[in-house]
Amino acid sequence: MNRRMLRLSWVFVVAGGTFLIGLAFVGHGSAAGAGAGEPDQRVPAASATKNVVPAMGSKEFSRPFINVAKTLAPTVVHIEVEQKARNDGMEPNDPSDMFNDEFFRRFFGQPRERMRPAPEEHVQRGQGSGVIVDARGYVLTNNHVVGSADKIKVTLADKRTFEAKLIGADERSDVAVIKIDGKDLPVARLGDSDALEVGEWVLAIGNPFGLDQSVSCGVVSAKGRTRVADIMNEDFIQTDAAINPGNSGGPMANLDGEAVGVNTAIFSRSGGNMGIGFAIPINMARTVMKDLIEHGKVIRGWLGVRPQDLSEDMANALKLPKSSGALVAEVVENSPASAAGLQERDVIVAFNGKDVGSASELVNAVGFTTVGKEVEIKAFRDGKPMVFRVKVAERTAEAENSGAGSAVIEKLGIAITDLTPEISERLGLKKNAAGVVVSEVRPGSPAANAGFEPGVVIEEINKKPVASVAELKKALDAEVGTVLMKVRYRGRSTYLALKLK
Repeated sequence: MNRRMLRLSWVFVVAGGTFLIGLAFVGHGSAAGAGAGEPDQRVPAASATKNVVPAMGSKEFSRPFINVAKTLAPTVVHIEVEQKARNDGMEPNDPSDMFNDEFFRRFFGQPRERMRPAPEEHVQRGQGSGVIVDARGYVLTNNHVVGSADKIKVTLADKRTFEAKLIGADERSDVAVIKIDGKDLPVARLGDSDALEVGEWVLAIGNPFGLDQSVSCGVVSAKGRTRVADIMNEDFIQTDAAINPGNSGGPMANLDGEAVGVNTAIFSRSGGNMGIGFAIPINMARTVMKDLIEHGKVIRGWLGVRPQDLSEDMANALKLPKSSGALVAEVVENSPASAAGLQERDVIVAFNGKDVGSASELVNAVGFTTVGKEVEIKAFRDGKPMVFRVKVAERTAEAENSGAGSAVIEKLGIAITDLTPEISERLGLKKNAAGVVVSEVRPGSPAANAGFEPGVVIEEINKKPVASVAELKKALDAEVGTVLMKVRYRGRSTYLALKLK
């Protein structure tokens, strides 16, 4: 009796825009019931060895992934941090609390807390990942991993350990650089994140949950993601490669073995991987790293406008051809923008030769423009195209705090952001809800003493609705004494009073 031989082959199928990978059994040899030595009559004898695609075994298919792991994994380090902290009589809430969700921890900071009997001093410990990018010992990682650490310990893949020095950390991009003193250090090659394509294979390497040198793979799910974390310069690469707590700061790699991103955040309802992870593009991280090493800080460009995203209704009202661009909600006095002639309600659609599709894209484009450079801005005003020439200035603390209401916001001790449909959904609000979200509250500040917490949505000031950060700042600038704010928190409306001056 003749046996039919089966061969396992990889099959790639594109169906409905989805890329599928599977296995197929391909038969060869004699057909069941055929005479001994007789070829299968369903396949002409002349075709038995002609135009047959050789099978790709699992080893051959996996070879690029294996090569990347062997090349890049030795450059990935395990980072352990310690920070002295004072427990102000608080303890974490129930884990089912949505503010314990990983998304909210990355967006709004630490989870809400409840009182416990006595405050005490203690040492907080954390861990993350990093990647060696320079033979001199520079390690690239996340600000949220090492930015506030008092002690940083780095362990290499070969088990060597070092005490690391913080060179610089940038909250706006969540990038940080630390340095170790060691010899014969393995160094990662940095790629070009702009060249990444959606659907391209990538690997995430790091230390999830303390499991050193873990490798996961997936594809680039999307590029240019914004509104992911509480940082100003967002331009994330989204991937379905498994990223978990502890992966932060580790590299995202392409199949050429190059680091093309720095893993930084996950979207999760459980605290673990749900197939949606985010990485900082390596081109952005490289620029930030260069400034941190050379200057100890990031030198950013400043235009002097406060932009916001456009909705379709806004675009129609402004007589725009499409709802793409950045609406100028405010122009700061004596800024480069005001000197160039930009006005409120202008819609910027291109900056320095590149299209601008959103407020975040404009913030990134301006921030990473060389200070002192004169650039061209294309915009629409009352439906008519206009061109401006503007000389980019340096973003400083004074520039950041200029404009209506900014000094008041700083004095109150809160950080705020516009309420987007995505954030509204996470907060259990209607997608078209209006207001401003409190993303951070400084301990001991007037806002903290008044009862403000991360996640509070400010809807009104002294009975006047506020629908954006710009409106809130203007409203605060016009008020004196104590103001009454209508806020919404956990689905309930309440009022909080704040003394402004």
